[in-house]
Amino acid sequence: MEIRGGKPCNHGLKAQKSEQQSDMNFISDNQAGAHPAVLAAISDAASGLAEGYGEDALTAAAESAVRDVFDTDCAVFFVTTGTAANALAMSALCPPWGAIYCHEGAHIQNDENTAVELYTGGARMVGIAGDGGKPDLALMRSHMEIATVHGVHNAKPGAISLSNVTESGTVYRPEEVAGYRQLADEFQLNLHMDGARFANAVVASGVSPADITWRAGVDCLSFGLTKNGGIATEAVVMFNQALAEDFAYRRKRAGHLWSKQRFLAAQWLALLENDLWLDNARHANAMAGQLAAGFAAHSAIDLPWSVDANELFPVIPEALRGRLRDAGLVFYDWPQEADMTRFVTHFGTDPAEITRSLEVIATCQ
Repeated sequence: MEIRGGKPCNHGLKAQKSEQQSDMNFISDNQAGAHPAVLAAISDAASGLAEGYGEDALTAAAESAVRDVFDTDCAVFFVTTGTAANALAMSALCPPWGAIYCHEGAHIQNDENTAVELYTGGARMVGIAGDGGKPDLALMRSHMEIATVHGVHNAKPGAISLSNVTESGTVYRPEEVAGYRQLADEFQLNLHMDGARFANAVVASGVSPADITWRAGVDCLSFGLTKNGGIATEAVVMFNQALAEDFAYRRKRAGHLWSKQRFLAAQWLALLENDLWLDNARHANAMAGQLAAGFAAHSAIDLPWSVDANELFPVIPEALRGRLRDAGLVFYDWPQEADMTRFVTHFGTDPAEITRSLEVIATCQ
């Protein structure tokens, strides 16, 4: 499959070699195209007439399919961007005077501009340090205790947001999520999960989608499939039905209720059918694992975090980075740590591309 992308959208991070110059491109899973099944489903949905604004049969079927994924009765709201999914979710989970606790490197903290603040009406983001992209529970509790002591003079603790997959490429296990649920219960907070790469997390964890969401205490999931073969394939899934009250109005007010929503629903049905979404993620994760083995075998390259899913963050000396780029590898320099880079695989990553990349990594010293 040929994958074409426009300019990278990772906010000025350094790629230093155009994606058109190499087929060993690991910039982002956002640059991958749409899965053929998705394109076929959209084409099929284009024929005939259908009710507008989500009242069509495809939307009803897609909502039901999402509920089947989680084996529970949950409220499903399709939107078209991950930013909208996160920001709209937080508007229902946290009041304007509240605080949202997340990892200091979380996407919701650093990559949504001020969408969360806008949609919540002013809620404060509080970044918490922690290893491997996971906020430290004790440190998070300390922040909440201080805020509580200050009463109305501080933002009231309102919600916790976890990224799964994290911004370090690691994955939560159900017992880890349950630890944050316990803290949320202690302070009467809502628990949100940013699942832009949720499929990759499910495959990596080896448990069911239900086990790492509502059974572990998650109230609301931003469920993303755009990075996994879709085009505009995001959803807000409310496991806590009380939080879903009036959410349809929030979505409409934000401009994310499509008049021809059947074209969104068709994508969900195509990807969920026969677990295609999991097969796509399984392939992406496997490609990342092979790439990780090549980096781990190189004496000058360090992998500071486990490679759980489809993102890798090897630490590569500057001179070696230049040689890898000259040999055709395309990737980002990542600012979190000196000499850190980011490589991302996806559903369309060609195994031959990995083979060539491993040869380049092994021969560049």
